[in-house]
Amino acid sequence: MDQFYNLLFVVSLIGLIVFVSLYFVDAGYGKMISDKWGPAINNKIGWLLMECPVFFVVLYLWAVSDVQFQLPFLVFFLIFETHYFQRCFIFPFLMKGKSKMPIVIMAFSVVFNLVNGYIQGYWLFVKAPTVPLYQELYTVSWFTDPRFIIGTLIFIVGMCINLHSDHVIRNLRKPGDSKHYLPHGGLYNYVTSANYFGEILEWAGWAILTWSWAGFVFFLFTCANLVPRANSIYHKYAVEFADEFKQKKLKRVFQFVY
Repeated sequence: MDQFYNLLFVVSLIGLIVFVSLYFVDAGYGKMISDKWGPAINNKIGWLLMECPVFFVVLYLWAVSDVQFQLPFLVFFLIFETHYFQRCFIFPFLMKGKSKMPIVIMAFSVVFNLVNGYIQGYWLFVKAPTVPLYQELYTVSWFTDPRFIIGTLIFIVGMCINLHSDHVIRNLRKPGDSKHYLPHGGLYNYVTSANYFGEILEWAGWAILTWSWAGFVFFLFTCANLVPRANSIYHKYAVEFADEFKQKKLKRVFQFVY
C-alpha cells in the first residue's frame, strides 16, 4: 500500500487512542490547566509555537509544487491558510490574562501539526495532481460541484462560529474582574463548548470541499481531540455553576445531541 495512506491509517489509529484517553485524562491546558503536566510557558507563546508549524509546512509544500497557481489548488491553499493565519498570528495576541500552557502539551501539538501540515499539503499539492480521479475532479469545474459549494459554506459557517465563540470567551469579564462566568450568547446558549463545535464544523467542511481522505482524517482527529475535552469542560461547568447550569439544560458540543 502507498506509504501516504499508511500514514493516514496511523494518524487515524492515534486519533482513536487520543479519543479514548481524553475521557480518562484531562489535557492540562486552558480551563483544565494542571501542574501535573510539568513546566509551563506563557499561553500566547505556546499557541503561537504550536500552531505555526502547520501554517509553514503547508506554505512550503504549496510554494515548491507545480500546481501552486492552478485552480482550485490555490483556493484550497487560501482557505486552509486563512484559518491558520488567524490561529497563529491573530488569536494568540487577542488572549487576555496570564494563563500558561504546559510545555509537553505544546510539544505534542507541534508534532501533530507538523504531521497534519504534511498530510494536507502533500495530498493537495503533490499526491492529488498524480491521481487520475483527482486530475479530473480538481479542475475549474470543481467550483460548481455541490461538494465544493456545500463544504465551503460549512467551513465558513464553522469559522464564523469559532471566531464569535472565542470573542464571547474573551469578553466574559470586565477589566479588573477575576470572577468566573458560564459563557452565554450565540451557541453558548445551547452547548458549553461552542468554539469547539465551530472548529469541528470547519474541518467537516474541509473534508467535504476537498473530498479527500486527508481532509476526512483531519476531521476525525479534530473530533477525537475536542469532543472528550468538551466533555471535561461540561463537567467542570456543571460543578462550578451548578444552579445556572441545571436551568439551561446545556449540551457539551453538539446542540440537542451531546
